[in-house]
Amino acid sequence: MGVTFAKSSFTFQLKTLIEQIAFIEKQVKETETEIAGIMEKLESPITTITGIGNVTGAAIISEIGDISKFDSPRKLVAFAGLDATVTQSGEFEAAHNVMSKRGSPYLRKAIFQAALVAAFKAPVLSAYYQKKRAEGKHHLTCIGAVARKMCNIIYAVVKNNQPYVPKA
Repeated sequence: MGVTFAKSSFTFQLKTLIEQIAFIEKQVKETETEIAGIMEKLESPITTITGIGNVTGAAIISEIGDISKFDSPRKLVAFAGLDATVTQSGEFEAAHNVMSKRGSPYLRKAIFQAALVAAFKAPVLSAYYQKKRAEGKHHLTCIGAVARKMCNIIYAVVKNNQPYVPKA
């Protein structure tokens, strides 16, 4: 039969929660519309990269700032914290390296999210992902490798202000 006591109270709570969810969804849509407008004004070609939409593109552009402060894609990769750490002491050098996670956690997250999509949707990056998986690497390790490669693509697209055209 279900709940029989305080039915009106539970109904009120449920109605209030539904209204809150609807309000938040409306705010999210308004924010996404605002971001789309800003991205249109910026005329950035970053959204031509598979996996990067207006919201992710805005996050990446805002975290990078002026691309000219990076001399090379390698420095952008390091700023995003997507570079590998080097563990060594004297003659010892570790064979197992991990992502450094230095730099901007927001940029790293945005690029990683884009890499999750691109690893399965972008032909070039998907082939790279599959190659790494064939080498026996873990899924997230492969996504990290795709994110590093994607960071190089982002650098070229933003630096040259040209749309991304994948090589066939």
